[in-house]
Amino acid sequence: MKGRPSSRKQKQTDFSATLSVRIQPRSSKNGVTRMEDGSLKIRLTAPPVDGAANEALVKFLSDTLSISKSSVEIVSGHTGRQKIVRISGMSEDDVIRLLNTARQ
Repeated sequence: MKGRPSSRKQKQTDFSATLSVRIQPRSSKNGVTRMEDGSLKIRLTAPPVDGAANEALVKFLSDTLSISKSSVEIVSGHTGRQKIVRISGMSEDDVIRLLNTARQ
Protein backbone atom coordinates (compact mmCIF):
# COMPACT_ATOMS: atom_id res chain seq x y z
CA MET A 1 0.00 0.00 0.00
CA LYS A 2 1.84 2.99 -1.25
CA GLY A 3 1.33 6.41 0.23
CA ARG A 4 -0.31 5.28 3.49
CA PRO A 5 1.57 6.01 6.67
CA SER A 6 2.12 3.08 8.97
CA SER A 7 -0.07 3.12 12.06
CA ARG A 8 2.78 1.55 14.01
CA LYS A 9 4.98 4.61 13.71
CA GLN A 10 4.90 7.00 16.63
CA LYS A 11 5.81 10.64 16.53
CA GLN A 12 9.20 11.29 17.95
CA THR A 13 7.81 14.34 19.72
CA ASP A 14 5.58 12.18 21.94
CA PHE A 15 6.98 12.07 25.45
CA SER A 16 5.67 12.08 28.97
CA ALA A 17 6.77 12.22 32.58
CA THR A 18 5.73 9.69 35.18
CA LEU A 19 5.79 10.82 38.79
CA SER A 20 5.27 9.13 42.12
CA VAL A 21 3.23 11.41 44.37
CA ARG A 22 1.82 11.16 47.88
CA ILE A 23 -1.36 13.13 48.48
CA GLN A 24 -2.26 14.89 51.72
CA PRO A 25 -5.96 15.78 51.45
CA ARG A 26 -7.76 18.31 53.66
CA SER A 27 -4.65 20.45 53.96
CA SER A 28 -4.91 24.12 54.87
CA LYS A 29 -3.55 25.09 51.42
CA ASN A 30 -2.45 23.52 48.15
CA GLY A 31 1.29 22.99 47.73
CA VAL A 32 4.10 20.63 46.83
CA THR A 33 7.21 19.41 48.68
CA ARG A 34 9.94 16.87 47.89
CA MET A 35 10.16 13.84 50.19
CA GLU A 36 13.41 12.12 51.25
CA ASP A 37 12.80 9.16 48.91
CA GLY A 38 12.61 11.48 45.88
CA SER A 39 8.84 11.35 45.47
CA LEU A 40 6.62 14.39 45.70
CA LYS A 41 4.14 15.21 48.44
CA ILE A 42 1.23 17.30 47.25
CA ARG A 43 -1.03 18.99 49.78
CA LEU A 44 -4.61 19.55 48.64
CA THR A 45 -7.48 21.34 50.33
CA ALA A 46 -10.02 18.90 48.86
CA PRO A 47 -11.41 16.06 51.01
CA PRO A 48 -10.65 12.45 50.03
CA VAL A 49 -14.27 11.59 49.17
CA ASP A 50 -16.05 10.92 45.87
CA GLY A 51 -12.90 11.55 43.83
CA ALA A 52 -12.65 15.18 44.95
CA ALA A 53 -8.96 14.85 45.86
CA ASN A 54 -8.18 13.23 42.48
CA GLU A 55 -9.94 16.05 40.65
CA ALA A 56 -8.10 18.61 42.79
CA LEU A 57 -4.78 16.88 42.03
CA VAL A 58 -5.39 17.03 38.27
CA LYS A 59 -6.45 20.70 38.50
CA PHE A 60 -3.48 21.61 40.73
CA LEU A 61 -0.96 19.96 38.39
CA SER A 62 -2.53 21.40 35.24
CA ASP A 63 -2.58 24.91 36.74
CA THR A 64 0.94 24.66 38.16
CA LEU A 65 2.43 23.25 34.95
CA SER A 66 0.30 25.46 32.64
CA ILE A 67 -1.06 22.49 30.69
CA SER A 68 -4.54 21.17 29.98
CA LYS A 69 -6.28 18.84 32.41
CA SER A 70 -6.36 16.16 29.72
CA SER A 71 -2.54 16.07 29.82
CA VAL A 72 -2.61 14.85 33.43
CA GLU A 73 -3.55 11.22 34.04
CA ILE A 74 -3.66 9.31 37.31
CA VAL A 75 -2.25 5.93 36.26
CA SER A 76 -2.62 4.11 39.58
CA GLY A 77 -3.67 4.78 43.15
CA HIS A 78 -7.12 6.22 42.47
CA THR A 79 -8.35 5.32 45.96
CA GLY A 80 -5.12 5.67 47.93
CA ARG A 81 -2.77 8.43 48.96
CA GLN A 82 0.17 7.07 46.96
CA LYS A 83 -0.37 7.69 43.23
CA ILE A 84 1.44 7.36 39.94
CA VAL A 85 0.71 10.33 37.67
CA ARG A 86 1.58 10.68 33.98
CA ILE A 87 2.09 14.14 32.49
CA SER A 88 1.83 14.06 28.68
CA GLY A 89 3.76 16.45 26.48
CA MET A 90 6.45 17.38 29.00
CA SER A 91 9.74 15.81 30.00
CA GLU A 92 10.27 14.74 33.59
CA ASP A 93 13.02 17.35 33.99
CA ASP A 94 10.63 20.13 32.92
CA VAL A 95 7.92 18.91 35.30
CA ILE A 96 10.31 18.73 38.26
CA ARG A 97 11.74 22.17 37.44
CA LEU A 98 8.28 23.76 37.32
CA LEU A 99 7.16 22.02 40.52
CA ASN A 100 10.34 23.14 42.30
CA THR A 101 9.60 26.69 41.17
CA ALA A 102 6.06 26.35 42.58
CA ARG A 103 7.48 25.30 45.97
CA GLN A 104 9.26 28.59 46.49
